[in-house]
Amino acid sequence: MIGAGAAGLMCAIEAGKRGRRVAVLEHSAEVGRKILISGGGRCNFTNIHTRADHFLSANPHFAKSALARYGPADFLAMIERHAIPYHEKTLGQLFCDRSARDVVDMLEKECAQVGVRIVTGCTVRGIAPGYSLDTSAGEFRCDSLVIATGGLSIPKVGATPFGYTIARQFGLRIVECRPALVPLAFTRSDAERYGGLAGVSTLVDATAGGRTFREKLLFTHRGLSGPAILQASSYWRPGEGIRIDLLPGIDLTRPAGERIEIRTLVSRFVPKRLADRWFEIQGGSRPLAAIADRELEAISAALHNWCVVPLGTEGYEKAEVTAGGVDTSELSSKTLEVKKASGLYFIGEVVDVTGHLGGFNFQWAWASGYSAGQYV
Repeated sequence: MIGAGAAGLMCAIEAGKRGRRVAVLEHSAEVGRKILISGGGRCNFTNIHTRADHFLSANPHFAKSALARYGPADFLAMIERHAIPYHEKTLGQLFCDRSARDVVDMLEKECAQVGVRIVTGCTVRGIAPGYSLDTSAGEFRCDSLVIATGGLSIPKVGATPFGYTIARQFGLRIVECRPALVPLAFTRSDAERYGGLAGVSTLVDATAGGRTFREKLLFTHRGLSGPAILQASSYWRPGEGIRIDLLPGIDLTRPAGERIEIRTLVSRFVPKRLADRWFEIQGGSRPLAAIADRELEAISAALHNWCVVPLGTEGYEKAEVTAGGVDTSELSSKTLEVKKASGLYFIGEVVDVTGHLGGFNFQWAWASGYSAGQYV
């Protein structure tokens, strides 16, 4: 097995339970490096509301089989068996109370219990037919080879394109990769307009590629971030706009008997700095009494339909995951085995299955690793 991340370790555990002799080769000096930095260091290890529609793929049905075989309750049972304290945040997200290190330690213990050998600092230089691996730790031969090398996101923790290189070596199609769950950068003109709002956060509906997410938006010095934007970024394509409703579920109506400015009215629903800047850009605020009903409707419509055309994303350095990857049509949805290469498996982020923000990508790692582990 190549890759000692979430998917690789889970697969190793399951294969070891079946009495298989398992070696996990990891090019980094330690295992689970992405687990350790996830969730602000507390690891959002699953989401109790996991469904197939929380995942993006060229084949939206592919993930259903693995997710049905190994769900959030299954991983939670392991967490509880190891007495790891956890808590639920918003929207079904489960986090460790203490540290993501608890999850990594748990996986390492599970591997040790079933005799899995983990080799860190091991570079794979080449794979010959019959799955003979030339590595910096010597030659490894295997009947089954699992590729759990992850995607391109967060290269500072060791992300490389190696998994895609192996896929191409075996003639597999690759769905074009791109950064996902990633902040978006302003154009120069938008940066001049909105860059001074860095640190301002507000609840919005963000829509891209036909999907809408109601969560918080965060202005940064370079562009837009926050859960709503990260979610929408997975569906955004260069050159397209993102529609942002700054007043989700709110009708901007004229309060009876109040002598206030339009900016004051809007600041009841969005942060004052945002309201001030919005009307500064629009030419200034005026008393509500001086604004006709039709103009008030137009102001409301503009706030409900702010369209931003980003310059681009912040790239793989800031992306939480990689969208795209090994084409799912090349794999069995039940076993994750390559259809035209017996004994070769691809699991986790290297596959064209990308979860929404909130623990779904870890659940895909556990589920795909578990499923492949029943057959390798």
